[in-house]
Amino acid sequence: MARIKGGVGAKKRHNRVLKLAKGYRGARSKQYRVAKQSVMRALTSSYAGRKERKRQFRRLWIARINAAARINGLSYSKFMYGLKLAGIEMNRKMLAEMAVNDADGFATLAQKAKSKIA
Repeated sequence: MARIKGGVGAKKRHNRVLKLAKGYRGARSKQYRVAKQSVMRALTSSYAGRKERKRQFRRLWIARINAAARINGLSYSKFMYGLKLAGIEMNRKMLAEMAVNDADGFATLAQKAKSKIA
């Protein structure tokens, strides 16, 4: 019985990595060993980047809410605390959207938050 060698599987594995490395400069896109290192690092960085993006958006939303809250005479923390006391459950993404596009609606929320704190 003939021995089966791993040529086909190895070729498939190499091609998968080289396809992911397409567009990299120099040996990173041509040689398997170098490409594998680059791809592993890129995949790790992209995973971390997806987590980082969520943090950055939350920071942006908080900055926008804070700016709009201060226009209405409240700090960010007092505004959020007032909303909690008023029983208004809105996520920061929607509050930031209101702060930018619906100033009147945000002002009414700020008034409700202010009345609950005082």
